[in-house]
Amino acid sequence: MSPLGSSLAPDGAGAPDEEALAIARAAFQHARAGDAAALRGLLDLGLPVDARNEKGDSLLMLASYNGHLDAARLLLERGADAGLRNDRGQTVLAGAAFKGDTAVVRLLLEHGAPADGAAPDGKTPLFFAAMFDRIEVIEILLAHGAVADRPDAAGASALDLARGMGAERAAARLATALAVRGPG
Repeated sequence: MSPLGSSLAPDGAGAPDEEALAIARAAFQHARAGDAAALRGLLDLGLPVDARNEKGDSLLMLASYNGHLDAARLLLERGADAGLRNDRGQTVLAGAAFKGDTAVVRLLLEHGAPADGAAPDGKTPLFFAAMFDRIEVIEILLAHGAVADRPDAAGASALDLARGMGAERAAARLATALAVRGPG
């Protein structure tokens, strides 16, 4: 194990190593800010690429949500898991879809993020893109196999939620996708 990797483990008394905690806090700030060079340095020292904060958010989740393509790419190239979920079951791709960042969405899909990965409430990235009228993201997700009429835990579809949120372009696109596909 690298020197940094060993310092991230609890010490013999079970208390976290304060230096390791400071490094981890810095890493999460670098991910939020998109500082790929600083992240690279910490990864080179042995920071685990899939390190998570107290909410279960990974470095990749924070970089992607904040639209930092270079930081997200670095983390994925170093082996970050594009399919990780946080403590609430939210996926990295759902956050990028919510934000409408097509470049990050494409990058995540290229690195194995599941286009139809659902949270415990049944909502997939397509639901978030639909609710917030992210039409370009909807196109990308549909092209990667997202299911347009998949229901969430309450029985609502992405189309239902788009209509409910007044996301007219998204509702029209999803209605077209369903009409073209035809009955199940």
